[in-house]
Amino acid sequence: MKTEAIVLSGGKGKRMGGEIPKQYILLEGYPLIYYTLKAFEESFIDGVILVCAEGEEDYCRNEIVDRYGFEKVKKITCGGAERYHSVMAGLKAAEAEYVFIHDGARIFPDEEMLKRLYEDVVKYRACVAAVPVKDTIKTADDKGFVKDTPDRSRLWQIQTPQVFERGLITAAYEEMLEKEAALKAEGINITDDAMAVEMFGNVPVRLTFGSYENIKITTPEDIRIAAGILDRIKLK
Repeated sequence: MKTEAIVLSGGKGKRMGGEIPKQYILLEGYPLIYYTLKAFEESFIDGVILVCAEGEEDYCRNEIVDRYGFEKVKKITCGGAERYHSVMAGLKAAEAEYVFIHDGARIFPDEEMLKRLYEDVVKYRACVAAVPVKDTIKTADDKGFVKDTPDRSRLWQIQTPQVFERGLITAAYEEMLEKEAALKAEGINITDDAMAVEMFGNVPVRLTFGSYENIKITTPEDIRIAAGILDRIKLK
């Protein structure tokens, strides 16, 4: 079955600080998005759709894709106001049976994890990379006091890629977008792709073990952590 990765690279990275979007911040001489695309370039994934911010298509083509020779990036398209708008833009450009939807700020999607996800999506139609939480988690009330303590053994930290049959995730997002205004009015915020399938796909989403190194780079501290991970990878 054909596979495509939809790589989301249109965020502004406000929590990172500075004027440069975080996907273009340099890590050991290369922009962060380079490492993400390189991981998919060297994997079994058949093609990549890069979703960038509006107006950055030419820059991504010339300074990222062509400059570093990423032959699997078949299409570059611009995203929208919200993450789910950008995902939909990628889905409209996709053609493969299975799509791996991935945040460009997660620069370490390793091959073994991608293989586990592929095996699970073939079996279950929908799966997400995730890792069991290591810390005790508390929920808070509206005044900032502890409300309760969920059973840690049942808690997972969700990552990307999130992988689906293309028809399943596309139909779920189309229905979600039709009801976007109503969802916002109810205070429902769709924060990942699995939520769309959970709400509108009528298919249970499989939790597939990801990687504790599959961090999302969000703050300056994460850059230092990523540098350490990169050094360890080079030593393997």
